[in-house]
Amino acid sequence: MENLTSIEQFDQLKQANKVVFKFTADWCPDCHFIDPFMEEVEGNFADFQFISVDRDKFMDLCSQLDIFGIPSFIVFDKGEEKGRFVSKDRKTKEEIESFLQTI
Repeated sequence: MENLTSIEQFDQLKQANKVVFKFTADWCPDCHFIDPFMEEVEGNFADFQFISVDRDKFMDLCSQLDIFGIPSFIVFDKGEEKGRFVSKDRKTKEEIESFLQTI
C-alpha cells in the first residue's frame, strides 16, 4: 500500500477512480491489528487503489475530513466521496470488505 506524501498528492489522488484512503498511525494498536490481512483485502478489491494516510503527519487533513478515530477509511471516486467507514473501533477483515462492497 502506498503512503500519502503530501496534501497535493491527496488532492490529485482523490480525483482518480476508486481510491481508498486508510487513516492510521504508528502508535495505534487497532491499526496494526488490520495489517496482516490488508494485503488480501487489496487483492480482493483490485479495482480500488489503496493509500495509507498517517494521521500524525496529516492532522489538518484528518480534521478537515472529520477523522477523529483510527483506523478509518474514506473512498473517493473522481473527486466525489463515495463512502466512509470512520470510527475509533477495531475493524475486522469482514467489516472492511463489507464496507468496500457497498461502494
